[in-house]
Order: sequence, then C-alpha cells, then structure tokens
Amino acid sequence: MHLTGAVIRPPSEADSILIQATLGCSHNACAFCGAYKDKPFRVVPEADVDAALDFAAAYCRRQRRVFLCDGDAMVLSMGRLTRLLTRIRERLPFVTRVSAYANAKSLRTKSADDLAALGGLGLHTLYMGLESGDQDTLSAMNKADAACDIVAAGQKVRRAGLRLSVTVLLGLAGTGRSRIHAEGTGAALTEMDPDQAAALTLMLVPGTPLFADWKAGRFVLPDAAGMLAELAVLLERTTLSRGLFLANHASNFLPLKLRLPRDKETALALIGRALDGDVPLRPDHVRAL
Repeated sequence: MHLTGAVIRPPSEADSILIQATLGCSHNACAFCGAYKDKPFRVVPEADVDAALDFAAAYCRRQRRVFLCDGDAMVLSMGRLTRLLTRIRERLPFVTRVSAYANAKSLRTKSADDLAALGGLGLHTLYMGLESGDQDTLSAMNKADAACDIVAAGQKVRRAGLRLSVTVLLGLAGTGRSRIHAEGTGAALTEMDPDQAAALTLMLVPGTPLFADWKAGRFVLPDAAGMLAELAVLLERTTLSRGLFLANHASNFLPLKLRLPRDKETALALIGRALDGDVPLRPDHVRAL
C-alpha cells in the first residue's frame, strides 16, 4: 500500500489498516507541532483511496481496524465520508471499527445526527487534540480552534454515541502559566467527559516556532518535577463519569493508566511519592515522541 510522507496515528491504532483519505493537516501551524511539514494539505482522490482499499482487501485480512489518515479526514463532506465508510464495509467486511482524528473546525459542519449516521456505517472513535483548556495558552500556540469550540465539538461527538479520545499536553504553557493551564485543561476535560483522556508531555521539536522560542529563552519548559506537579493539578481538576485516563506515552516521566473516578486518589498519591523521590522516573534518554 502506498502511503505519502510521514504518517501519524494514535498509539492505540498501531495495528490498524492506515487509509489516507486526506494528506497533512488543514491548519498545520501550531507552534509546538512538527508533523506534516513534508506535505501540504489536500484531499486524496477517491480513485486512490479505492486502490488502497483494494490492497487492504487482498493483504490486510487479519487486521480488524481502519484508521483514516492523515490529520484531518473528518473535514471531508458527509457525502464523501458516507461513500468511504460504505466502501470499507463492502470491501473490508472483516473490519469491525473505523477511527480518525477530528477537530472543532471539521466537526462544525456536522450535526450530532450526522455523526450518529456515520457511526451506523462503522465510524467508532474520534481522536481530538484539546492540548490545553486555557485559551491564552492555545492562542500562544496558534491553535486553530478556541477551547470552548473544542469542548463543544467533543460534547457533540459524545451525544452522537461515538467513542471520544482526547489528548492534552503537559508543559505547553511553560513555567509561567503551568498551574492555570493544568486547571483549565482539567475543567475542559470534565466538560467533554471523554471515554479516554491521554496526557502527553511536551517534547520540543527542532524546526518548530516553539523550539525557536525555547532556544531564544522566550519559553521555559518545566522540568520533570514541574511536569509531575502539573499532572497532579490536571488530574485533581478532571472528573470523568467513567473514563480511562492515560499518562503512559513514551514522553511521560511517570507512566500512569487509571480508570476515573475510581483510581484518582491512588494516582495522586503515586505522583506525590514520585515528587518526594520515592518512585523512580523514566530517564530522559528513553523518553521519546
């Protein structure tokens, strides 16, 4: 199967069939993000997508999931998404779920009923990057969508009956707004009430505006203790009705996997012990994006 450029997908989609319905990201200007710099955004012609489905039908029959790449597949029209999901059902009958990245802009043109209809055709999970619930932080990072719009889009996904996974970034506000960022992010996650929330730790990518700000001393990245303190505040402010909270990405200093609300106090106690030096942290040399 031909894939164009670097392909980014969530860790939980590691075994999925990757189908590029779009290339790149329609915004592609977040200050912290180094993804998709190798390709401008465009919609992949349907004939090329069909060819990828034919390949998957012949060679990927052991896989049960499809992930629609790249970063903005949900920007496709309802007609195009309906045709795509229908073709997946017809040509890949062994596939049990389809997932994609989504953002507030791409979901603005789709109602909860639209999303539910796509769910009926096999769309199962949408992954959204909240990054921060603090609007000043999002504005400083040149995020395309406002925090309130991201929250509203996530709530729409939930109303439609789709599974929602939301990613946030520890350290994104630097040291100056660390606590405000953590408090606002926990509040936003609580409003979205996702099925899964994942906290990654910011790692500066050479070539991005944020990396340049860090090199010039305009941005100060929290150290390991600062990241853990931020995680503790974020977790304290996050209330999920019944969701998985992950901080076990390769970038994180202290891997955590917990079910909220059940495991919150246990996790906060573990973070406290780590801050006291009683729990070893993942060393820098093995942390990675």
